[in-house]
Amino acid sequence: MNGLRHDDPELFKLAEQEKKRIAGTLNLIAAENHPPASILEVLGSVFNEKTIEGYPGRRFHAGCVYVDQVESLAIDRAKQLFGAEYANVQPHSGTSANLAVYFSVLSRGDRVLAMSLPHGGHLSHGHTASISSQCFDFRHYTVSRDTERLDYDRIRDMALAFRPKMMVAGASAYPRLIDYKIMADIAKEVSAWLLADMAHLAGLVAGEAIPSPVPFCDAVTFTGYKTMMGGRGGVILAREDLGPKINRAVFPGTQGTSPVSMIAAKALAFKLAKTDGFRRIQQKTVETAGHLAQCLKAAGVCLVTGGTDNHQVLVDLNGTGMTGIRVQESLEAAGILCNRNVVPADTRVEKGAGGIRFGTAGLAARGMGKTQMTAIAGWILRILAAPDDPEGVKEIRTEVRSLCQQFPVAAYGPPE
Repeated sequence: MNGLRHDDPELFKLAEQEKKRIAGTLNLIAAENHPPASILEVLGSVFNEKTIEGYPGRRFHAGCVYVDQVESLAIDRAKQLFGAEYANVQPHSGTSANLAVYFSVLSRGDRVLAMSLPHGGHLSHGHTASISSQCFDFRHYTVSRDTERLDYDRIRDMALAFRPKMMVAGASAYPRLIDYKIMADIAKEVSAWLLADMAHLAGLVAGEAIPSPVPFCDAVTFTGYKTMMGGRGGVILAREDLGPKINRAVFPGTQGTSPVSMIAAKALAFKLAKTDGFRRIQQKTVETAGHLAQCLKAAGVCLVTGGTDNHQVLVDLNGTGMTGIRVQESLEAAGILCNRNVVPADTRVEKGAGGIRFGTAGLAARGMGKTQMTAIAGWILRILAAPDDPEGVKEIRTEVRSLCQQFPVAAYGPPE
């Protein structure tokens, strides 16, 4: 970054510090990952300066001969990778993708049945803080109080009573697999569209580590930067007949020009997802999450649903006297990154999150396996036992740095 070093030394210094922070910490934030250097290169490439509106071959600006090829490449690769009939690679984010799907087939005030946020859903699934709740009439299903898993019989009863025009299958913090076939059967019974939000799971699906929702759903949305290991932005997969409606809902319906550099990064991520190396990382992501869950559970830590089937491990802190923010900050001081998260047991969300969420995608991307996860679980347990012990935190921080040296982030090399 010689140009940045010359033009803005202060910003250059911050970028270098951020690179060192990433390299020297263990990232267990479930919504983050470490992309390869080629992804970072294309994000900062010449594609960033082109303005596009419309779709390949039908742009509102001149000079699109090569960026048309970039977008077409991304579309073709997405369809091939996920076995989809249609793909739109322009959404700015997963939320943008969800909004576009809503507006493609729904009218204002239409009913939507989705997962409750404290029980694993996402803000864009009709939470009161999201614009989605202002446009449509959402009702939310929850997990079973006893198992903390989806109760499909109860979801069916809700659907029959509510008669939604759309159902959303997908979550932001649900550590178990979703039975998309059952959700599709319920949606068909009430004549509802079925949208799957696999923002967190797309890489696991692409790497064939977990089942795909694509064969069962009318539309599927996801992001490129979580388990997919790519750049920012959202993607929509759908049945071919929905394509024109979704295209109009994306542009000009819900957004204007899309950054071509992000589209190019999506195209690259889809290519990399076809490699054996990517598949191994996705398998290891699931394996290490399962091992982390086993280690924590064996030590008496309360896990939401008692374990995991994907990359997420959700810890319930209710009854421990600790809050999610307290544990998050103590772990960060030790060099272990996670995020506080609401859990089904939280009765007053406004009081603060009662859990913490771990994700193993970033560790698998660094090549870590069960042996390293055993050590990391031990550090987490030490923090949970004494979150306010500065000497203990300092000791763990030293051990974390040593592990990071052994497993460098590919794009940055070992930490200094």
